[in-house]
Amino acid sequence: MTVKELRLVVTADDYDEAVAFYRDVLGLPERESYATEDARVMILEAGRATLEIANPAQADYIDAVEVGRRVAGKYRVALEVDDSAATTRTLAEAGATVIAEPTRTPWNSLNARLETPGGIQLTLFTELDLKSS
Repeated sequence: MTVKELRLVVTADDYDEAVAFYRDVLGLPERESYATEDARVMILEAGRATLEIANPAQADYIDAVEVGRRVAGKYRVALEVDDSAATTRTLAEAGATVIAEPTRTPWNSLNARLETPGGIQLTLFTELDLKSS
């Protein structure tokens, strides 16, 4: 058995707002979409996918580093971007709530935490050059 794709499915109360946020502001390209009378779904490309599994102590540690306190639920989405500071500003202007501004982590990345329209906690991270450590 081989898994070929990891797909995160988000049920958003305001579908149009979520599509505008992820597709138009964040820039995730549309792969396909389907609609019936009342039902709509859009599949957006999000680059490479991984599944990160952490125990509660690690989740506490990540929250402490990124935010300063435990705030995430059981699920959190992390996206690698070219510039987490600029992307944080852009997404905040588009309706995301900034939970924590970009912070340099012990694992040498610049991470920000937001809550997106639809209530998803999102970590934006930029891997920093080892020379800037």
